[in-house]
Amino acid sequence: VQFVESGGGLVQAGGSLRLSCAASGVRLDDYPVGWFRQAPGKDPVGIACMGTKKDSNSWILGPGQGRFTTSRDEWKNIVYLDMTRLNPDDTARYYCLTKCFTPPASFRSQGTQVTVSA
Repeated sequence: VQFVESGGGLVQAGGSLRLSCAASGVRLDDYPVGWFRQAPGKDPVGIACMGTKKDSNSWILGPGQGRFTTSRDEWKNIVYLDMTRLNPDDTARYYCLTKCFTPPASFRSQGTQVTVSA
């Protein structure tokens, strides 16, 4: 299974971004999809979880609550992370996986960099 994250970039504080998680070799509908981020010099943390299509629940953790949402496009096999009211503390590399909450020791995918300027 390969994950490809995209949509990151440089944004001013208060701005928004939509991150995409695409996967080959797996139907994302069938698995919970977790979003994680890792800031420089810090451990990765889980920030969001999109349940399976059957489950249809989603969870936003910690500082993303009230600002981040997850959704899926089943036809494109993509899960999105919409981030609003970004602040410099959101600066990190963002990753997705078919697991939630507990980050792995390392990520195989490249992730997508989000940089928020003050």
